[in-house]
Amino acid sequence: MAQKQIFPTKGNLLALKKTVKLAELGYELMDRKRNILIREMMKQVERVRSLRSEIAYIYQRAYFTLQEANITLGVINDIAKAIPIDNNLDITYRSVMGVEIPKVLYEEEDIKIRYGISSTNTKFDYAYKSFLKARDLTLILAEVDNSLYRLADAIRKTRKRANALKNIVIPDYKLKIRFISDTLEEREREEFTRRKVIKSMQEKKLAHN
Repeated sequence: MAQKQIFPTKGNLLALKKTVKLAELGYELMDRKRNILIREMMKQVERVRSLRSEIAYIYQRAYFTLQEANITLGVINDIAKAIPIDNNLDITYRSVMGVEIPKVLYEEEDIKIRYGISSTNTKFDYAYKSFLKARDLTLILAEVDNSLYRLADAIRKTRKRANALKNIVIPDYKLKIRFISDTLEEREREEFTRRKVIKSMQEKKLAHN
């Protein structure tokens, strides 16, 4: 795509100098935003590492206890259906440099037996508690995973914009400023030479008269 022609005038020179200062300020802000987002992302990475390790163990234990309950009680689908669906959660957001980071709000309640005790045993109770723990960790992991995705996407876009300013936009403006400055200086030299020649010719004419 052909670039728009820039006429070498003092007005355009001043406008370009102002624009390049704004572009440099924009790059500094983008770079600062990127660093803040990276720091926030590293915090989330540390959380997700510990969570993944813990949640893998919890799910393994939960399914093992579920298997034991199935072995001792038979298939427990009907018993499990007696446990109501828990909708006691909400999601809010906090802003980090314009990036909306989700926060899962869940009010943990005391463990309540929601099924018939006479038709179950301690292995079923243990499986129930294990899956409650797995649920709680899954909510936290979902929050952190979503935060990581949003932060990573924002960092990628911010880095792309910052690099475009640093490597394309600002150098292009500076090249145009140099072109206009050189052209104006050349014009001033030509004008100075022209005036000097005219003055010399006038002096010779006066001397001849």
